[in-house]
Amino acid sequence: MLTTDYLPGAPCWIEVHTPDAEAADAFYTGLFGWQSGTLGPEFMDYRFCQVDGKTVAGISQVTGDEWRPAWVTYFQVPDCDVIAKTIEQAGGTVLFPPSDVEGQGRMAIFADPAGAVFAAWQPGRTKGLDLVTEPGSLGWVELYTPDPAAIRAFYQAVFGWRIEDMPMGDLSYPVISPAEGGETSAIAGIVQLQPGDTPHWLPYFEVPDCDATAAVAQRLGGTLEAPATDVEGVGRMAFLIDPHGARFAAITSTG
Repeated sequence: MLTTDYLPGAPCWIEVHTPDAEAADAFYTGLFGWQSGTLGPEFMDYRFCQVDGKTVAGISQVTGDEWRPAWVTYFQVPDCDVIAKTIEQAGGTVLFPPSDVEGQGRMAIFADPAGAVFAAWQPGRTKGLDLVTEPGSLGWVELYTPDPAAIRAFYQAVFGWRIEDMPMGDLSYPVISPAEGGETSAIAGIVQLQPGDTPHWLPYFEVPDCDATAAVAQRLGGTLEAPATDVEGVGRMAFLIDPHGARFAAITSTG
């Protein structure tokens, strides 16, 4: 279960890379009821999104062909520079080298050997998101990859994750936990990528009503990639794409 007690290797920040921050702001605030504020042009119009004054996500305007619209998950690390070297040695790629963020922390962006983009955050004054698992906030993340068995070694070398197979019907679902976490510290899962799809990390946002959220997303210009479906013991979820192409999911969790 995600928490804001961020252990090394746990998701601690989430932001959408988009070519139009203002339009993305309108879409997501309309969808989730977020309040947002911009840091201004000196910070590339970066925006913090909040629920009841607690930060739940960021919006980053990006330009150039090297950045496609996408949600990017940041994982907490004790040393961003060491992680960057480890990632290169393990077969990953540094897309944006370790850099300081105005005393708030240090960050870098990477791609794993299959091409899925993710980021690392070395906390300074900012430890991470203020709210998770509540309506309007991050509830889960999944890695979609062409070879789930092969990619384990990479992420275990980088973050030291514990990855255990959980039975789910006739299949098994690899569940990720931080090395220092206990039995209830699961943070993410790994999913077999469909042929022709692109490897990616997918965030799930907790919502009170998955079907209603999917309908609003479409009214606001988003696309329903897969309709709302029940997963026994987990909840009801829908897969969505925002107007610029960034993929995410909405989930109404069981219990």
